[in-house]
Amino acid sequence: NLTIPRAHAELGLAALEAGKSVYNEKPLAVWREDGRKMVDLAKKKGLRLGAAPDTFLGGGLQTCRKLIDEGWIGEPVASTAFMLCHGHESWHPDPAFFYHPGGGPMFDMGPYYLTALVNLMGPVKRVTGSARITFPERTITSQAKYGQQIQVEIPTHVYGIMEFHNGAIGTITTSFDVWSGQVPRIEIYGTEGSLSVPDPNSFGGPVRGRRAGAADWSEVPLTHGYAENSRSMGVADMAYAQRSGRPHRASPELVYHVLDLMHSFHDAAASGTHVELASTCQRPAPLPLGLLPGHLDP
Repeated sequence: NLTIPRAHAELGLAALEAGKSVYNEKPLAVWREDGRKMVDLAKKKGLRLGAAPDTFLGGGLQTCRKLIDEGWIGEPVASTAFMLCHGHESWHPDPAFFYHPGGGPMFDMGPYYLTALVNLMGPVKRVTGSARITFPERTITSQAKYGQQIQVEIPTHVYGIMEFHNGAIGTITTSFDVWSGQVPRIEIYGTEGSLSVPDPNSFGGPVRGRRAGAADWSEVPLTHGYAENSRSMGVADMAYAQRSGRPHRASPELVYHVLDLMHSFHDAAASGTHVELASTCQRPAPLPLGLLPGHLDP
């Protein structure tokens, strides 16, 4: 289901009611209530439900997962994540939905970063954050609707703090208000070293690490395949899982937890409080080593 975010729930629920498994583009839905309805309906009907992103299945992030699981950086202590740009009205032919509910930097790009972090670190139990709208009105400069104005209805600079169930503390900044920045995409800090995680909107590397006592950072060879652009891996994994009976990796619990997490940052910013997450999930199973190209099971 590749429609814009506000159509994800309507079409997803209709397909589930018709007895079809559903894989939505990110996010799963705009509102928690609709996401919960899809999760419950899929379970009731014995259908599969998943959602993008699937980039966490790529060679870069799977290599990071293997390093963390094997203790290469010791116990994870903290993480940082940054997604900074100046919005989409300069290039997207119809950018208004990016500035309405279901859009904004957190809902547009946050799923890539948060899914990667949950895959690497596990689920989040509590968050707080701050948010603002820097430019209440945006002017479209892409050609199709050049000069039209967009009224911004969603925070465009969101800063969040996460407390993971594993005890680590993470921060995330997503912004459509920044012209440029010199920050990492994601870094994970452990008791024995640090890990530089590649762009979670891609499937490859580079993966870089620096262990305690090392003189400098070094690049880590990828341990897994699918480092090229492999969009639809999540759909393929769901099809493999349906055939074999195993859980699929972009699971309903994972994608709903990410939706709940994004709303919780906004809720915490609006209320000035911490928000306890009502949802949780298991980390998705890592991909096996040595998979043949075009295969997702041994």
